[in-house]
Amino acid sequence: KRYLTASTEIMNEVFLLLGGNVGDRESNLKMAKHAIAAHCGEIMVESSIYETAPWGKKDQEAFLNQALKINTSLSAEEVMKRLLQIEETTGRKRDIRYGPRTIDIDLIFFNDQIIIQPGLRVPHPQMQFRRFVLEPLSEIAGNFIHPELKKSVWQLLSECADPLAVNKFS
Repeated sequence: KRYLTASTEIMNEVFLLLGGNVGDRESNLKMAKHAIAAHCGEIMVESSIYETAPWGKKDQEAFLNQALKINTSLSAEEVMKRLLQIEETTGRKRDIRYGPRTIDIDLIFFNDQIIIQPGLRVPHPQMQFRRFVLEPLSEIAGNFIHPELKKSVWQLLSECADPLAVNKFS
């Protein structure tokens, strides 16, 4: 779903999922969104914030998650590089798989492209199994068709067997 702007610059439609469960979770989401807007692209739409049970490693605090749609002229590789830098500057440590984190930013969709290369897999390869991804994403992109699975985000959510709690955060 690429389109041209008035300056004929090609813009890419990108969906991201933010999450974190360490420190001031809301502040960390706001900080990440500010950095994404400054370094990756304009935030066009954001979902509600959801509080979600930890996935994969249960003995930790609940996460806050939020989906974003951004428009960017950057390549998928450059977006991923900048997202990793944002995670690092917000204190993300990658020492425990599925462990606690200040911020995690996943690249879910990049236009309707399928990208498989070292360090970058789009669409996110596990998204269809994770209610904490599908619930906020369905709020802003329910009709978006997964380019590999050929199903809408809403359909993926309705078929998702993940039993973990995902609730709107007040």
